[in-house]
Amino acid sequence: MKSLTTIVLLCVSNLFMTFAWYGHLYFKKLPWFAKTGLIGVVLLSWGLALFEYAFQVPANRIGFAENGGPFNLFQLKVIQEVITLTVFTLCAVFVFKSDTLRWNHLVGFALLVVAVYVIFRKW
Repeated sequence: MKSLTTIVLLCVSNLFMTFAWYGHLYFKKLPWFAKTGLIGVVLLSWGLALFEYAFQVPANRIGFAENGGPFNLFQLKVIQEVITLTVFTLCAVFVFKSDTLRWNHLVGFALLVVAVYVIFRKW
């Protein structure tokens, strides 16, 4: 159960992270946001990042082996990276509609799956 909780919390965290880091590039198309200056954008991003951390920190604490979770530090990091790229890709393609998914993206993701295998395998 801790594995699933960790992964779900990391997914939610990364959704907030994607909007904190890249959402302002999309939001400038919205009338209420179009005239927001850099300081306003930074403050909005910080506000979103607060929610990112509110989910990310518990996810890592719950999932970390030394706290009774199933994952070591390297495993937590590689899980987070795969989730980050998955959430980002879904947002870029379906929410921001700024890019199309291409073959090289899929090859890169396949290599990440290989990375997950290498990190999780007991050698």
